[in-house]
Amino acid sequence: MAVSTEMVRAYTGPRAAMRRQLAGGENEGRALVYLMIGCLIFFVAQLPRLSREHFFDPSIPLEARVSAALYGWMFIAPLFFIVLAAVSHIFARLVGGCGTWFSARMALFWSLLVVSPLGLLLGLVSGFIGQGPAQKATSLLLVAAFFYIWGSGLIEAERRTPPETGAA
Repeated sequence: MAVSTEMVRAYTGPRAAMRRQLAGGENEGRALVYLMIGCLIFFVAQLPRLSREHFFDPSIPLEARVSAALYGWMFIAPLFFIVLAAVSHIFARLVGGCGTWFSARMALFWSLLVVSPLGLLLGLVSGFIGQGPAQKATSLLLVAAFFYIWGSGLIEAERRTPPETGAA
């Protein structure tokens, strides 16, 4: 199934979507691609806002703003999300979760990718409308969708039994 179709289906059935993602096996490459594409989309979403900020305050060059956003989203954010996935897995283990490190990473990275179109919408609202009720409502929608999809996905990921190790 196409990733874009699966992303749409994740909004109505996030646990089923996570089950389908985990049924594909432990593929670190796929998980990292989801993370990096999600971060890239969120970086692109920042461009309208950065352009607006530069228009109103040209003291900081647009190139500097874009470079900082690129560095943040493509180098710092992935490290942050990897650490956050590890912390969420440790917390889930403390409350009885039995998933794997991979399943916790996949739940977070998949959630980031799924909500990235909402990130694009937020970027457009921030760039064209600016601060105000529309931006706050869009931000709230993005955050709520992210935590709903991530929470549901993490519950599903931590309910799964770890794969057999072959040790007796």
